[in-house]
Amino acid sequence: MKSKIIIMLTHNDRTVKNAQEVFDSCKDLPVDFWGFKDVGLERDKMAKLVASMKAAGKTTFLEVVTYSEEDCMAGAKVAVEMGFDYLMGTLFFDSVYAYLQKHQVKYLPFCGKVSGSPSVLEGSFDEIIADARSMLAKGVYGIDLLAFRHAQGAELAEAYCAAVDAPVVIAGSINSNERIDFINRVDPWAFTMGSALFTENFAPGQGFRKNLEAVAAYMDSIQ
Repeated sequence: MKSKIIIMLTHNDRTVKNAQEVFDSCKDLPVDFWGFKDVGLERDKMAKLVASMKAAGKTTFLEVVTYSEEDCMAGAKVAVEMGFDYLMGTLFFDSVYAYLQKHQVKYLPFCGKVSGSPSVLEGSFDEIIADARSMLAKGVYGIDLLAFRHAQGAELAEAYCAAVDAPVVIAGSINSNERIDFINRVDPWAFTMGSALFTENFAPGQGFRKNLEAVAAYMDSIQ
């Protein structure tokens, strides 16, 4: 399977309190992309966790779900100060992009009309794709697509991946082998998974690590 998995140490839209312990128990697994949100952990614990991920050779992602320019810039500053490789989320603002570019943090903003908490994605497929293309034309690395927060999630993901030749992360709601099969078919650059591992969708009753092992093995089995 070509698409990369980004393991998010988040559940119920927040970083889990034992994120450090969970990462330490899984850092030996052959999973390169790891991340979490800017809510749920104190700053010192966030810094320690990012440092641990980097020390283990992982690529790091911060996800920020905010919508005002001020709040999006605050999230960008966290990404820079903590040493993340990527910032996912936020609405696109030229100021945020310029700041991240200056500090060499890759930017994956939301596309389409995103609002609320938990987030909702609205707009026609054409509008969402056009919005993504306008940001990509400005130079962003890729797009954070909340496909399954849209009323036509699977259809949107398929249409987007067929139309846009640039890195895209399908974020959220990949919670079964069937959804992994779908991701393999539409072939985004990456997808996120977090809550499904904490709720043990893949190996019920066996804990986070066994669930991640099951997902990794299933992905490896897909040609």
